[in-house]
This record gives sequence, C-alpha cells and structure tokens, in this order.
Amino acid sequence: MKSGSTLNNNSRPQPSPRERKGAGVNSDSSNQSQGWASGTNSRSDSLDSSTSAPFKPHTGGDVRWDAINSVLARDSPIGLNHFRLLKRLGYGDIGSVYLVELRGTNTFFAMKVMDKASLVSRNKLVRAHTEREILGLLDHPFLPTLYCYFETEKFYCLVMEFCSGGNLHSLRQKQHNKHFTEEAARFYVSEVLLALEYLHMLGIVYRDLKPENVLVRDEGHIMLSDFDLSLRCSVSPTLVKSSSVHEGGGTTVSRNAAGLLDDENAVQGCIQPTSFFPRILPKKSRKSKSDFGLFGGGSMPELMAEPSNVRSMSFVGTHEYLAPEIIRGEGHGSAVDWWTLGIFLYELLHGTTPFKGAGNKATLFNVVGQPLKFPDAPLVSKDAKDLIKGLLVKEPQKRIAYKRGATEIKQHPFFEGMNWALIRSAMPPIIPDPVDFSQYASKEPAHISKKVTDVSKNSNDSSYVEFEYF
Repeated sequence: MKSGSTLNNNSRPQPSPRERKGAGVNSDSSNQSQGWASGTNSRSDSLDSSTSAPFKPHTGGDVRWDAINSVLARDSPIGLNHFRLLKRLGYGDIGSVYLVELRGTNTFFAMKVMDKASLVSRNKLVRAHTEREILGLLDHPFLPTLYCYFETEKFYCLVMEFCSGGNLHSLRQKQHNKHFTEEAARFYVSEVLLALEYLHMLGIVYRDLKPENVLVRDEGHIMLSDFDLSLRCSVSPTLVKSSSVHEGGGTTVSRNAAGLLDDENAVQGCIQPTSFFPRILPKKSRKSKSDFGLFGGGSMPELMAEPSNVRSMSFVGTHEYLAPEIIRGEGHGSAVDWWTLGIFLYELLHGTTPFKGAGNKATLFNVVGQPLKFPDAPLVSKDAKDLIKGLLVKEPQKRIAYKRGATEIKQHPFFEGMNWALIRSAMPPIIPDPVDFSQYASKEPAHISKKVTDVSKNSNDSSYVEFEYF
C-alpha cells in the first residue's frame, strides 16, 4: 500500500485543530531580543554556511552533502541566492517551510524560513535559536540533518532534508477507519522511540511529539521534526545491570531490579550533552566480564542516559498531548516524552487521543482527572494496552521508563521479536509515491519572478526576496 505524495516538511500544510500552547511561565531560557544566538553575531562553526560540511557518520555518502560542498568549493558562503524556491510546504509557529533546489545541482531540500522581526516581536527568538542549536547536534537516521544555515537582513534560514511522504497525521487520515494496524503502529513507534532515546542521551527533552511532527521519508522511514519547544540539559550516562532475562526469545521485565554499578565502573557523563567519554580505567582496576554478570546466566549491562532530574516550569506542547505534570505546573522532566509516546501510540491505533474533550479546558481536565479508557473497537492486543497503560501513568515517578529510559520500553512484550539493531533495514509498512521533481526542472515559477528583487546589484545580500508570494 502506498500513501499519497503530499509534500511536507517540518510543518503541517494547514493549521491543526490541536492548538499549540506556548504561553505561561517559560524558565527554560532568558529572553533574547538581539542576535540569532546569545552573542549577536555568534554562530556554531558546524552550522555556518561559510564552512565545509561537518562530519556526520550516518549521512555518509549523502548526495545532499556533495551538493552543498560543491557550492562551497566554488562560491562560499552559501546564501539565499543559491536556491530556487519551488513550493511552500507548510508553516508552523515560528516559520514557514519551502521546497527548494540548490541551483546547478538538481538537489532538493526543505528550507525553514523565519522572519527576524516577527520572532523578536512575538518573543520567539530563543525558541528559534534552540532549534538551530539542536539541529546542529543531531546525527541519527530518524532525526533531521541540518545541511547549512544562513541569515539575511530579514530572515533566518535552515536548510534540511526534504521528506516527500508527508506526516503521520495526514497518513493516518488515509488509512481504513483512519487508524493504523498494530503492525504499522509498532513500526512507527519503534523508530520514534529510538529517536527519543538518542535525544535523551544528548540531554534533549523533545516535548512536542505528535503525528504532525513525525515526517515520512521517501523510503517510508520516519523523521522527527520541530525542535523549537525542546529543552536542553546536562545528562550523566551510567552503566546499569540489565533487568531483562531472555529465555527462549521471551522477555521478562522487572522495573525495580536494576542496580547501579559502583562509581568506579560507571560511565561518567560530561556536562556538555554533545558527546560521551567513558572513563578509561587502569588495568589493575578493570573488572572481568564475569564481574558484570556477562557470564553464568547474566546479561549485558545497559547504558542509561535519561535526564530525569531536569525540571522545567514551562507550559508548552499540544493540549491533547500535554502530560499531567505540565498542566499541574509541578515542573517536568524527560518523563513527559514517555507520556507523549503513550498518547502517540494510542492515536495511531485508535485514530483519536484518549483524553480529548469538547474543548481545550475539557481536554486538560480529562488529562489530569479522568482515567484511561480503551474503546471496544478497534481491537488491540493486550501487550499494546499494557504498554500504553505504563506510559500514561499520571504520576511521572511511576511511569515506565522514568529511571531507565528507552531501555525499559524496548524490553516490553509489545516489541517482542524486534531487531533494534537492524530496524533501519526493515521494510516500512507504507511506501510513499515518488515525487516527480521534473515538474520543477530548469524553470522559475512565473509568479516568483515578480516578487524577487534583482539581487545581482548586490550578490552578497539576498534579503530582498519576498517570502509571501505563495
């Protein structure tokens, strides 16, 4: 089965009925009214369009990097005049996303464009900076790659991968009875889970999971998008004794059985969440594998990197996906991502969210005060219900994965038989129809030329391009 070839990237094509809430106390970062970063003109070298492409192992051999580097080699830095704007794909709270072609390369990207004046007037500059900063850190098959960043007098521009398959919200609407099969839902949730696990290892709490933000690549795998609501914090990766026992392919989970290894043998976390550096022990201090329980019926130790101690008072997210601790204003941490994963799985299976009310206030009341219920139809497995129940525990400290993160979820029977190491090679349940890029070949849309001021007078300044022509 193939989905439609809806063009989409990083934003939904039209406003969702779910209202994104960004008001209230925001203690994640200080207000910034000047400059893109904390310093007025500061940029990370890895994101500066005047530098060579950063090393991203998972995108090795990516033709998009080749195209970017070919332009940098002959005409550095990259600016707006290097791109042909072809179609507006959608818009979000802080910017619009366009399908663009890097001139002379026949290579297509998604460009997120943010208006500087609007960001400042709406107090969104910090959110835009957060997204750019996070995108520059990412190197994961289910997360976006930031190929370059540049700014003009009026706009900030982020150049990322274009996803031709639309988003899971639109894709769900096309399914029979507007919900996915359990097999398809398991596939999408497993890839989202790995993306969240990676983000948490970097000290990033996503906080905005919903089907609209899960994009579908041309080969059918997913990519999370929109990081302007994300929270960055420090994280301390630690090795823990595995709590799973594998017998005959089955998995038994004991949530309270995990014991921390002594400090001498723990992986030490660094303050900056961009990388991890395990402590190299002197030879005399090293323990044998048997000391870790690797033999004699034991199992491999697990890396736990869950930023569970972080606390934010921000009231951000989408009403139907807000965790109870956010609504109650108690402060929240990474456990909100596991709550939203439960809502996400529920929606994929049932076509609706579990606490949706007649309005936003009713929805928030239901999230905090009403018990989780499952409809009679469609039928879902006992394991699926059990996982959703574990994720949608209203007290975050009792929620599955609160301490051990994604490791605990991956051991749940719902994912029995899942080969996590080879999931990137698995066949997706739905392959999008290919996009015919030939319709954009060697021609500028006529209505664009009327709106673009001749930049040849100043080839280094592309800020005169008007983005409201779509």
